[in-house]
Amino acid sequence: MEEIKHNIPFLDLKGQYAQIKLEVFKAVEEVFERTAFSNAFSVQNFEKEFSAYCGTKHAVAVNSGTSALHLAMIVLGIGPGDEVIIPANTFIATAWGPSYVGATPVFVDCDPVTWEIDATKIEKKITPKTKAIIGVHLYGQPFDVDAVKAITDKHKLYLVEDAAQAHGTKYKGVKVGKFGEIACFSHYPGKNLGSYGEGGSITTDDDSYNERLCKLRVHSSHDKYYHDELGFNMRMGGVEAAVLIVKLKYLDQWNARRKEIAEMYYSGIKNPKITMQSKPDWAESCYHLFVITTPERDKLIKHLNDHKVFPGMHYPVPCHLQKAYGYLGYKKGNLPNAEYLAEHCLTLPMFAELSNEDVEYTVKVLNGF
Repeated sequence: MEEIKHNIPFLDLKGQYAQIKLEVFKAVEEVFERTAFSNAFSVQNFEKEFSAYCGTKHAVAVNSGTSALHLAMIVLGIGPGDEVIIPANTFIATAWGPSYVGATPVFVDCDPVTWEIDATKIEKKITPKTKAIIGVHLYGQPFDVDAVKAITDKHKLYLVEDAAQAHGTKYKGVKVGKFGEIACFSHYPGKNLGSYGEGGSITTDDDSYNERLCKLRVHSSHDKYYHDELGFNMRMGGVEAAVLIVKLKYLDQWNARRKEIAEMYYSGIKNPKITMQSKPDWAESCYHLFVITTPERDKLIKHLNDHKVFPGMHYPVPCHLQKAYGYLGYKKGNLPNAEYLAEHCLTLPMFAELSNEDVEYTVKVLNGF
């Protein structure tokens, strides 16, 4: 390996910020000039633009993707005694949604090659208490919507899309966010469509869900100081929305670059010790993350770090083995594919501003392991 001249982080938001800095300043200045800091004009404008982008009738902006999942459970009428099926390999917030309303998350194993929820294992988990399935578009790649939807239709269950990592992802040519009753997005800063601060949104075609979501996020108040039910303070800030409006214009461009980087990884990585996520023909990922597995993760991390490449990890503990869910009684070995993924996963650098030279160098380092 030649003298190391690179320093490649897992994520670097500075390059993106440099591209849009002046536009962001102008948008944020308008928020300040109008003192419209909470749930005001920029939020409403973002909701219109994001719903149009997703092809849905409505988008409701909230303060985080976690809040989006929480409110989705409420408007679907899910509560104590109910069960919600979710994949074990996802960020913990997917499970928080059902837990916040007193329901029980029921974890399902992942497919061994796509790492998405394994639809063939869902029906075994359905009981009379099951009310919904949350499918996660993991790492930006869509789950098999038709396979899961066939089950929700058959058993009269709700389908919720956890699209926190999937802004612009397509399933069979259609953007995710409109396949279930509700879809939940995160706008955390590191996401493909991330704000400068916290944020989330919910998409739906259902007028009644939209109306209730809009009320719940602002203390369940339609008229000021009149509250129809227990509500929440889950509004999106005006500054966060203004930033998202600017970024939405560039999302497809940035996603296209992420796809180019992913194709360089797929075509360039030849090391037999490294396995990449299998991508079905119908899946068009936005490549929020590029995850690999390797039987020698610690050694590979050291090898990468020694060559100034700094990977991430998503996610080292599957949800069913988290201490927070110890009361459910899951044991190691219950969901072997999710457990293998957790124990062997590693996330390669992935952001639109990576240069070809940086990607080629990363590939060379990986192949040299």
